[in-house]
Amino acid sequence: MAKSANDVVVTGIGLATSLGVGRAPHVTLLSGSEAPKVNVDTAVCAPYPVHPLVEIDWNEQIPRRGDQRQMENWQRLGVYAAGLALDDAGVKGNEEICSSMDMIVAAGGGERDISVDTMIVNEGLQSNNREVLLNQKLTTELRPTLFLAQLANLVAGNISIVHKVTGSSRTFMGEEAAGISAVSTAYARILAGQSTHTLVGASFIAERRDMLLMLESAHSLSRGEWSPLWDRPDADDGGMVMGTAGAFLLLESREHAEKRGARIYAVLNGVEGDRGRRDEGKLEKRLERLFSDACFADASENVVLSGATGRGDLTLREAAFVEEHFPHAGLRGFTGVTGHSMEANFTLGIGLAALALEQGAVMPVFNAGGHEKPLSGAPDKIAVTTIGHQRGEGVAVLSRDV
Repeated sequence: MAKSANDVVVTGIGLATSLGVGRAPHVTLLSGSEAPKVNVDTAVCAPYPVHPLVEIDWNEQIPRRGDQRQMENWQRLGVYAAGLALDDAGVKGNEEICSSMDMIVAAGGGERDISVDTMIVNEGLQSNNREVLLNQKLTTELRPTLFLAQLANLVAGNISIVHKVTGSSRTFMGEEAAGISAVSTAYARILAGQSTHTLVGASFIAERRDMLLMLESAHSLSRGEWSPLWDRPDADDGGMVMGTAGAFLLLESREHAEKRGARIYAVLNGVEGDRGRRDEGKLEKRLERLFSDACFADASENVVLSGATGRGDLTLREAAFVEEHFPHAGLRGFTGVTGHSMEANFTLGIGLAALALEQGAVMPVFNAGGHEKPLSGAPDKIAVTTIGHQRGEGVAVLSRDV
């Protein structure tokens, strides 16, 4: 494919997962000679296993203690990962570049008052009129200042304050689909010449009991001992193991990146997203179109890096689709190692794909279960998928910059 000034390239990657912080632990994941070891905690949120937050020195990216104190962990992690991406791209502290840098963040709501939530659930078990009970608690137990701390756009606001990224700013909400929309919007704007460089990403804390409560109310979570991605028990259609992740990327136009002498990890060839019903084969038809529009073809040098949820039927339908349509390409489920990170899932997968292409990594089998086969060599092109646990599908295709 001929190079263009408006090619969208990845020049900065900021990752913090249960595997560790920065490039090194994730390069190890991608280039190891055997299946990676996962970091799973089965006790902290029992009976639900999670991939937990690792120990992080927030001072490395958020030097002012006052800034740290007024953030919750999901905000700290997002600001921290954004700083990693800016550092990695060599632009952190560059006022000229950061002041004109656009920013798109995918975010959920802030952390809740767990004691109030627990009170409502416990009293609701004894009540015959839960609507009245809920209205009473809304008027007597909630703190207005807590609501302010929950605002989704505080991640972007804190990135602007701490890292001086002060171009345009957008925040998307909507679980996995928010992450897909954030990347597709950044990609489209750069491709159209409406932006030259955009910071895009999200953060998610797996140990948030309010999130686990929400997901378990839809019977989505895996319980008990951890099991590999493709072999999760499908009781009640569960299977999700949540993973803490901060994942930010710096995307640039080729012209802007080359003008400043930036390292290019990979080229984004296409980003597609959609949503709709999934019954009667509609999911597979939608995926077929998304892969086609994102310019991904079957080849032994290609890999599908899946952000599958782990939910039984949904995950196995994705594996079956890949095996039918791309029988020569390798399949790797990164969420079996990192856990599922909701809004951050898509940017996490794209960051891993860009690292793998830049490193020429021959990815080992990530998950047992028979769907992943050894690769014959380093991939030239990687498709990253995210299929939302309830709705929303996304495909991004990256290739080596040659």
